[in-house]
Amino acid sequence: MSVLLRPVLVGLICLTCTMPSSAQPRPAGPFDAQRQQLLALGRLTEAPAVQDAAGYKSSQNVKAIFFDALPWKGKPTKVFAWWGLPDDRQGKVPGVVLVHGGGGTAFKGWVTRWNDHGFAAISIAVEGQIDKKDPSALSGVIPTGWKQHAWSGPCRKGIYHDSAEPLEDQWMYHAVADTILANSLLRSLPEVDADKVGLMGISWGGVITSTVVGIDDRFAFAIPVYGCGHLFDAPNHYGRSLGNDQLYKKVWDPMVRLSNAKMPILWFSWPQDLHFPLDCQAASYRAAGGPRMVTLVPRMGHGHGPAWNRKEAYAFAEAIVQSGEPWCRQTESETGERTCRVAFWSQKPIDKAVLVSTTDSGITGRRKWVESAAELQNSGQQWQATARLPAGTTAWFINLASGPLVVSSDFQEIKD
Repeated sequence: MSVLLRPVLVGLICLTCTMPSSAQPRPAGPFDAQRQQLLALGRLTEAPAVQDAAGYKSSQNVKAIFFDALPWKGKPTKVFAWWGLPDDRQGKVPGVVLVHGGGGTAFKGWVTRWNDHGFAAISIAVEGQIDKKDPSALSGVIPTGWKQHAWSGPCRKGIYHDSAEPLEDQWMYHAVADTILANSLLRSLPEVDADKVGLMGISWGGVITSTVVGIDDRFAFAIPVYGCGHLFDAPNHYGRSLGNDQLYKKVWDPMVRLSNAKMPILWFSWPQDLHFPLDCQAASYRAAGGPRMVTLVPRMGHGHGPAWNRKEAYAFAEAIVQSGEPWCRQTESETGERTCRVAFWSQKPIDKAVLVSTTDSGITGRRKWVESAAELQNSGQQWQATARLPAGTTAWFINLASGPLVVSSDFQEIKD
């Protein structure tokens, strides 16, 4: 694998400052400067300098590295990562940036899974940690047990609990910057097709992904798993933390910028998720500016393994880099008094359709979700699923199955 020796982007430090007055319009409101400061991270297009990480067993195509990142409180920082290339490749290959969730780190195994599907991949650690456990870290700076390295920046403090800090000192600011720098690094490799690099993030990594896609338009596709925007009114710990957080609502919420995201996005979750309600996810994908797929897998579970062990993310990415569009998309949807109908276009044959519905109220993750039969009709690549809604249905969606792959209609709520 090539090892980059390029200098760090000259403008890294400048991004923590405001733009020259000649290039900056007069602020339109109290949060306009912070929004512009965040959007400026999209200019981190120069590949950062890279160093091999000592003490790791690497192969020709899979390596542990550090790359230079933004300074934090006057201190230089680096990001620990694993990157890898497919063993069997001809010509340039597509790529993907991988962002872990809470309690995670840069995962070598996540990289090799994508390598096995023909993608170059880089998995980054966004809390100043490596992938080795340190028992003393459980009560130290990183309370998840991962060892902190010497060049770490900020780690996450609860749910945007560092909002009182200057924007450039906040964890999410650095997590977003690290993700954009990883994109610049991966797409700079001579083995990688720079026009076919995507992004996948799980849980908090999904929040980061939902944020980054409105800032860095170079990604060919994105896969936010669980994590999304519009969390300030979620009826759980997110809503309690963010309901009165104006900085989140006006600056950090992915909803502020999702209309900028024109790339295809797979919104991947499960109805029983307690962290990220389906209505918050639906608000996010309805705000995004590009084509989408939705996959909601009943009983999938919340974690890194459930997301990367299923096949949906790989199939979506493969379809985008091969054809430029999702392999399936919803084209129509309607809800009758006791019936629902959804039409899809699909490149793949569909085996069956299932209605997933609930008669409960409250946070979607605590509702009882019931699966029942749906009627499926087909004409070429056009598919239509119809189902009878149980009495008292409050929310529903249709799942289609193509072999092991699940694709869902948009989440729909029925309100009095």
